[in-house]
Amino acid sequence: MLINIVYIILGIFLVIWGANRLTDGASRLARGMRVPEIFIGLTIVAAGTSAPELFVSLVSALKGTSDLAVGNVIGSNIFNTMLIVGCSAFIAPMPVVKMTVTKDIPWAAMAAFLLFLLCIDDMDSPHLWGNEISRSDGIILLVGFTAFMIYTFNSARKAGLMPTEEELEDNRELPKDYSKLGRNIFWIVLGLACLIVGSDLFVDAASYVAHRYGVRQSVVGLTIVAGGTSLPELATSVVAAYKGRSAIAIGNVIGSNVFNILLILGLTAVVHPMRIMGITIVDLTMMLVSMGLLWMFAFTKYYVSRREGAVLIGGFAVYMGWLLYLL
Repeated sequence: MLINIVYIILGIFLVIWGANRLTDGASRLARGMRVPEIFIGLTIVAAGTSAPELFVSLVSALKGTSDLAVGNVIGSNIFNTMLIVGCSAFIAPMPVVKMTVTKDIPWAAMAAFLLFLLCIDDMDSPHLWGNEISRSDGIILLVGFTAFMIYTFNSARKAGLMPTEEELEDNRELPKDYSKLGRNIFWIVLGLACLIVGSDLFVDAASYVAHRYGVRQSVVGLTIVAGGTSLPELATSVVAAYKGRSAIAIGNVIGSNVFNILLILGLTAVVHPMRIMGITIVDLTMMLVSMGLLWMFAFTKYYVSRREGAVLIGGFAVYMGWLLYLL
């Protein structure tokens, strides 16, 4: 048991460290190739922060532990919305820009509702036992992710964040920097290797703990796996809120939630359909409720107060208590 706990901790460390190295290497390589910063931020960095969830979910599905994969995404979204936003707001009240309330949060809410529908589409009893997130469901999620990325780039263009044609042309004419090409490729390969090894180690150890103590894999996915893979978002958002950069804290959570559902579950389902065995209506409903609470708090005064942050933290504690009660 002790060695498997060590493997879980080591797996989390390797996954997070590998994601950081992969993201840093890819970002530096893109800058050397004169790729505009906005493209790097919207693609490489965004995907890099979701890499832990992607690799853990993909490895879980391939190993036949689908509840770890689905629980990881659902649990991560609940963790992001209730604990991360709650802690960030409790540390420093968070102003929310109008565009986030009217456009970004609705995207995350629609993604959560779409997942809810796909999980219950062939439900013939009060539980979800045996329902499947199929390849066709995965394709639907990936189509939604494509639409989200198109929307994101169009919004950046309308906000004047995207480079103009002249700026792109000037950027292409700049000499490309190959001086650190080998180093950047090394970090990309090393980061990818750590993600693969860490995910494999983490999933095997978490599965053993669940089997050894009779804990449902879905509960492990909703708690240990989700919390472990969400550590980068927690650290980033809390530090950003402390420094008064609430837009980064909220944007990090919203973007991560959309990526988790549309990209991670979509890609995982296309590679290997996932049969739901332990995820319940309560878990899916909690994901929707958490998103609804954030939307309501942000919409009222374009502001998430300390009191509202405490409500989110309290809601998360109640949900964790419910999962422990089921043990």
